[in-house]
Amino acid sequence: MAPGDVFDVEQCSDIAYVDTGMYDTGEYGSVYVVDADRPAIVDTGIGTNYERILGALDERGIARDELAAILVTHVHLDHAGGAGYVAEACPNADVYVHEIGAPHLVGPERLVEGTKKAVGDQWQHYVEPKPLSEDRIVELEDGDEVDLGSRTLTAHHVPGHAPHQVVYEDHADDAVFTADAAGIWVPSQDRVRETSPPPNFDLEQAITDVELIRRLDPDVLLYAHFGPGPDDVDAVLRQYEQVLRDWVETVKHEVVERGSEEAAIDHLSVTTDVETVWGEQKAREETAMNVRGVLHYLKTRENE
Repeated sequence: MAPGDVFDVEQCSDIAYVDTGMYDTGEYGSVYVVDADRPAIVDTGIGTNYERILGALDERGIARDELAAILVTHVHLDHAGGAGYVAEACPNADVYVHEIGAPHLVGPERLVEGTKKAVGDQWQHYVEPKPLSEDRIVELEDGDEVDLGSRTLTAHHVPGHAPHQVVYEDHADDAVFTADAAGIWVPSQDRVRETSPPPNFDLEQAITDVELIRRLDPDVLLYAHFGPGPDDVDAVLRQYEQVLRDWVETVKHEVVERGSEEAAIDHLSVTTDVETVWGEQKAREETAMNVRGVLHYLKTRENE
C-alpha cells in the first residue's frame, strides 16, 4: 500500500478509498469515493496532493463533471483543506458540511490561524485552502439526508471532537463514515488510537458520540484515519471509549509526575508507539497536539 493507491471497501458495494499520503505518511489519511447515481467523495484531505483524489475518480470511471457531492465530515483542514481544490476541478459538485463549519469554508482565515496553532511544525505539509463560494455549499443539520440517487446518507451531528463534525450513515451498505468520532484506526497495529486536538475536544461529548455510532449498529466503520475498521464494530467502539478515558487520565498523571504541562507534552510525545507506522515526526507531533487538546479540555472543565 502506498500513497495514491485505491482500494475497494470489501464490506461495501461501490465504495473505494484512496491513501492521500497525508503528511507524507502512508496509511494515515483516506478519502472515500462513493460510486452512486450521483457520485460523491467523503472528505478531501489537507489540499496537498489533492490530485490523488482526482486520480481515484479517474480510476473508478467518474468524470470530473459527474461528481455531484463533496461530503465534508468537519472543517479541520486534514478533512476539508482540499475542498476548494476538488470543487474547482469538479464544477458540478456541491459541498456538504455542517452549518457551523460552512462559514469557515467561505472565509478560511480563522481556520488557518487555528490550525497553525494546533498542528505546529506539521503546517509545512499543508497548502493554503481555496475559499469556496456560498452557492457551492449545502449546509447540514443533524438528521439531514444526502440523496445520491441509488443510496441515501444521513448526517449525524457528533460535536465531541469539533462542534462542526458529522458522521455520515450509509443505509445501502449499513456503514458509517466516522470522521474522527471513532478515533484513529491503525490497521498495522490492529487497534484504535485517541484523537483529542485543541481547542474543542470534550471527553464526555466524545464518548456520547461513540455511543451514538454504536446505536446506529453499522456493519462497518469507514475511518478517515485510516480505512475500513475491524469486523467487530461494537468491540472497537467500546475499546475507543476506554482509550479516551485512559488517555485523559494519562495526561493528568503525567502533568503531576513531570511537574509541568510542557514536560508532560515532551515525555508523551517521545514515548509514542506509532513511530514505526507514521514515522518519528508525525507520531511525535500528533501526540503533542493531542496532549494539548486534553490540557485545554481540563482547563475548560476547571473554569465551569
